[in-house]
Amino acid sequence: MEEKIKRYVVFIVGLFVNSLGVSLITKASLGTSPISSIPYVLSLKFPFTLGTFTVFFSLLLIFLQLMILGKNFKPEHILQIPVSFVFGYFIDLCMELLFFIHPTVYWQQFVYLLIGCLVLGIGVYMEMLADVVMLPGESFVRSIVFRWKTEFGTTKVIFDVSMTLIAALLSFIFAGRLDGVREGTVVAAILVGFIARLIARKFPFIPTLLFGSSSSQAATPLKSNFCITIDRQYGSGGHDLGELLAKKLNFDFYDRSMIQMAAGSTGYSPEFIARREERITNSLLYDLSTQMYAYSQKSAPNDTIFEAESKIVLDAADRNSCIFVGHCADYVLRDRTNCLRIFLSAPIPQRVQRIMKTENLSEKEALKKIQQMDRERAEYYHYYTHRFWGKAANYHLCIDTSIGAEQIEKIILQCVPDSTKACS
Repeated sequence: MEEKIKRYVVFIVGLFVNSLGVSLITKASLGTSPISSIPYVLSLKFPFTLGTFTVFFSLLLIFLQLMILGKNFKPEHILQIPVSFVFGYFIDLCMELLFFIHPTVYWQQFVYLLIGCLVLGIGVYMEMLADVVMLPGESFVRSIVFRWKTEFGTTKVIFDVSMTLIAALLSFIFAGRLDGVREGTVVAAILVGFIARLIARKFPFIPTLLFGSSSSQAATPLKSNFCITIDRQYGSGGHDLGELLAKKLNFDFYDRSMIQMAAGSTGYSPEFIARREERITNSLLYDLSTQMYAYSQKSAPNDTIFEAESKIVLDAADRNSCIFVGHCADYVLRDRTNCLRIFLSAPIPQRVQRIMKTENLSEKEALKKIQQMDRERAEYYHYYTHRFWGKAANYHLCIDTSIGAEQIEKIILQCVPDSTKACS
């Protein structure tokens, strides 16, 4: 009960912050956020405030949700009605509080626009953090996704573009010119979700700080099981070494098999997962491309895959002694005491020769692929663990595989408890 009260408090505060952000963006006079664009254009023509039109528009979206969902329209959806009235009131209140803001110089307008995007991004993050009620705009998108099984990110983009185009059309109809929809609308559409997602990623401790951690989230003791995690540079032979050790120790082995297992729990095809797992080219670009998921209760595809594979690692470690290659397993099992974390590297010439042989590539192609894969793995690892891939402090052993498989095997087996070897 106490946690529920906290969540509603966070939601109400977030709603006010949302309103403040919308008001700041609107005051910048460079357009407003896509979801507020239609109410704003109408408020410029008719004698009703932005807040009042926001309420009218929200009620329309709630009615459309009822039409779309039918019997699946649940009682909690009704909560959107009082929330809409509160949101509208907060917007009008904030517009009054910011009466002194009337920037006329373009750079000042743009600064207020950016501040507004930052504030609105914080508000969106707080709304999703509370996880009690969705605003009608986001809930409408979720209804479409539920009804027609569309992809949330794409649907949200289409919704925002549609709202902007309708607002622009209404502006031409009522004013004979483009009024209320400008470059600020596009900037807000890109930045707000990005900021909300960035906050969630950079400050993952906030939910625990506010609401505590549930017992289901607590790390499960490893008991007598022993695990080995192997991170590796591309072409260093991590897969082959892991498979060899697993057979030697009679441990369960997880590498590419996790793709099929994750496919079963995420609904994505194995081919889709294979293209995405352990690969992020640039964290900022990834956040920008998936910023629409800041409004959703569903994770972006890569996040869903990471969460599914992390659960596979934890469940497997609870069942038996295992060897995991990649998949940030060293981080997922960071609280487990009976876990040996290893990083494998090798000289570039040796890796190039290996990839040329195994993948039938030229020397130039092999080198390019090694550089690309290492870069993607490092970015992926840092994105999800907030650690640096290959940094010695993250591992018990950092080994150059050029010393030979036999020597590596001896080194690793010396670190495996005798009781574990005996059991295997």
